[in-house]
Amino acid sequence: MTDRIRILIADDHTIFRSGLKLLFSSEPAFDVIAEAEDGAQAIELAHQLQPDVVLMDIGMPGINGYEATKTIKADNPDVNILVLTMHRSEEYFFKMLDAGASGYVLKGAETEELIQAVQTVARGDAFLYPSMVRRLVDRYLKVQSSEAAQRDSLTARENEILQLIANGYSNNDIAEKLVISPSTVHTHRTNIMQKLGLSKRHELVRYARDQGLL
Repeated sequence: MTDRIRILIADDHTIFRSGLKLLFSSEPAFDVIAEAEDGAQAIELAHQLQPDVVLMDIGMPGINGYEATKTIKADNPDVNILVLTMHRSEEYFFKMLDAGASGYVLKGAETEELIQAVQTVARGDAFLYPSMVRRLVDRYLKVQSSEAAQRDSLTARENEILQLIANGYSNNDIAEKLVISPSTVHTHRTNIMQKLGLSKRHELVRYARDQGLL
């Protein structure tokens, strides 16, 4: 990254783009290097110019901001995407983060807040509009609660077998160690997979590792 943060503005409203360009051009720390009026242009210009930050609207004609973000991040992982949008809904918020955006700011944000967001994202850090942080925390807590419920649904014997499977024991090994039949081990294993929503052994191992069982 150069001393000045190089910005690509992607928004289908000409007046809004002009306002952003005027704002950032008046600040010595920024350089607006290009503007795009749709997702296709944003993808092309991001690939050609490798900006430090793309200010990305969501609702654009043709290729929208979501698809453009996914494509830009896949082709140019070092280009940072800051979503600048009017959409407050969780659907758009999480969708854009999943696509690879590093930040999410509403168009009603204060000037200083937007400047801070661009600087934060340009450093490779994440910036979320304050009202959106609570939603991210709520989602995290919901996931944690779901995972805890899954763990609690396993019996003591299933947890024991899960740990042995994760440590590389075969069904026969487990049967011998626990003095039960291989078919019983297989039944327990099937139940564990169903309760945890897993289908492959490597997923089971990763789950066990994440839970500190390895």
